[in-house]
Amino acid sequence: MTKRVLDVGNCGPDFASISRFLTSHFDCQLAQAHGLQDTLQMLRENCFDLVLVNRKLDQDYSDGIEIIRAIKSDAELRHTPTMLVTNYAEHQDAAVALGAERGFGKLEFDGGTAERLKPILS
Repeated sequence: MTKRVLDVGNCGPDFASISRFLTSHFDCQLAQAHGLQDTLQMLRENCFDLVLVNRKLDQDYSDGIEIIRAIKSDAELRHTPTMLVTNYAEHQDAAVALGAERGFGKLEFDGGTAERLKPILS
């Protein structure tokens, strides 16, 4: 069964890289959101198996962790697996403390990242 991934806050080239990586390892389709409001709307209107949130949103450079905070504090959405996309361990730790799964950085498109995603996307 094809999994659905919502990518939040990545620029076009990064979205393309993430899409290429995910679709080469998993049977999945990606959709893109850019900020808090369209993310929440898309999550309420569609079923997603995973939400990937960029540490700094491309549209305004605001903190992606605030989107994770909003998702994880919403009773309807909090069980949706969510990951922060960042290379910085301290930001990963902050996202995990809010209830996110440990994410990955854009420099980590490798077998280890695919293994981490396997329980969610396989």
